[in-house]
Amino acid sequence: MAEDVVHSRPMPEIMLLDLGDLRAALTAGWADFRAAPLFGLFFSAVYVLGGWMIYWAMTTKGQIWWTIIAGAGFPILGPFIACGFYEVSRRLEQGAALAWPEVLGVIFRQKDRQIPTMAAIVVVFFLFWNFLAHMIFALFLGQATLTNITSSLDVFLTTEGLTMLAFGTVVGALFAGVLFALTVVSLPLLLDREVDFITAMIASWSLVMANPRVMAVWAFLIAAGLFLGMISGFLGLFLVLPLFGHATWHLYRRALD
Repeated sequence: MAEDVVHSRPMPEIMLLDLGDLRAALTAGWADFRAAPLFGLFFSAVYVLGGWMIYWAMTTKGQIWWTIIAGAGFPILGPFIACGFYEVSRRLEQGAALAWPEVLGVIFRQKDRQIPTMAAIVVVFFLFWNFLAHMIFALFLGQATLTNITSSLDVFLTTEGLTMLAFGTVVGALFAGVLFALTVVSLPLLLDREVDFITAMIASWSLVMANPRVMAVWAFLIAAGLFLGMISGFLGLFLVLPLFGHATWHLYRRALD
């Protein structure tokens, strides 16, 4: 089918963006969600159900191993779920039919292309950050290992605890920033064109370096949206994920020529 053709092109030209491009991307993303709401709700449900499962495992069962498995599954599934939003937006852009078998088929076929490699990179970031977070905890609160932090959070209000939280937040923000720069448009680029994942990450990184202020605002909007979506019992993700998922496709179209 013509709408499934992936275009082979050289490294795309990086465009200069302004805040108007972000507004236009969000407007177009909201329009796509309204045009095909069932797809957005379906893909978002994966994360909402996963969030509920993690919360249930931590608060009801106290089984930490469940949270580790579920947490590791999110980075693996994330790129494929994101491709669902991108594919819907691409088909709406082309005026192509939105049939479930065709949309899901395109996503399924990504397993034979570059998306799994990007998923593996995200998983490596996740695992390394998990290891580093444990190291930071041991460095600052190694003497508090006999305290049950699940029932007593007072240890985090000590000088060492507050220092650990501040240091961990800075390091976590740096990790998130690097991952954001490498993936913000690399995933839609891999779906849309026949390029390797290295080229896609270079293009994504170059875009962020060329538009640091605009992309910092975009990262803040995504982080704030996800935070609000999660504190509402994860129900807000039914709105946040489709909005930013579809909007990211339109930002990619405006950012790379």
